[in-house]
Amino acid sequence: MAEMIDVARSSVQTWQSDQMGHMNVQFYLEQATHGLAALAVHLGLGPRFIAAENVKLLAREHHVRFLREQRPGAPITVRAGVLTVQDYGLRAYFEMYNTVSEEVAATFAVDVELLDVDSRETKPIPARAKAAAKALIIELPAHGAPRGLEIYPPREAPTLSEAEAMKLVFTWQGEVLADQCDEQGFLLPRHFMGYVSDAIPNLLGKTRGDDRSQNSKVGGAALEYRFHYHAYPKAGDVLTLRSGLKMVGPKTYIWGHWLFDLETGKSVATAEAVAIALDLETRKAIPIPEEMRLRLEAMVAPGLGV
Repeated sequence: MAEMIDVARSSVQTWQSDQMGHMNVQFYLEQATHGLAALAVHLGLGPRFIAAENVKLLAREHHVRFLREQRPGAPITVRAGVLTVQDYGLRAYFEMYNTVSEEVAATFAVDVELLDVDSRETKPIPARAKAAAKALIIELPAHGAPRGLEIYPPREAPTLSEAEAMKLVFTWQGEVLADQCDEQGFLLPRHFMGYVSDAIPNLLGKTRGDDRSQNSKVGGAALEYRFHYHAYPKAGDVLTLRSGLKMVGPKTYIWGHWLFDLETGKSVATAEAVAIALDLETRKAIPIPEEMRLRLEAMVAPGLGV
């Protein structure tokens, strides 16, 4: 087995922090995206190859585990390896760690495909790139394996009408902006996660009656996420998000999120996440009160999932 290689290095900025005082989930995904670009260089699929062949490695699915909070000023590095290699894609592994302490902050198992940069049509990976990827094969570390989520084959892409029939909560809606997109005008992975993150206060307000702006002592944190990308929206598209509860436990929730193109009603992405309520003073998970847990269990939406 190979050793992982460093593929990105940066630090946590104040403007990347959210109401909880820690690095927002969308910026973790941004670091993994930077890491994928550098991994592509190591595979001979870097910017010159992209320009010549008009194809690029892009994520089709992310499984993310958040292991440690990252606060402003923290120095971070991302390292990578390859888990499996196929003709049209590979499964890559990234982990973000503190550059000084070397404690792992987050892990990312990413299903990657080689896609035409304009049409997003899948293309075969060149033999030399597959050989380079096989030289980077590693085993999935235990701390990168799924814990609170089951990784099953993605369901058939849902529709907006299906979400409305299930009475999922309307949590976010907006236009895809040009500065949220890549050079070809397609939405960057960070912003899929960003839209869901922006939606959470509405979700908590509609399901639990919470208003985070009125409570400085209790917040929340994601422990694990899975995102499956059904389509690649472009600048100017209007997207709408529907969310609901998949499961409620003693301390954790599993939320489901379905993102749609408002005009067509077609699915753009499906996601689910394990989350906790967080005491912002002790930085520890808070048990869900029994009365609230029972009320939330009544809101669980059968059939919700990635």
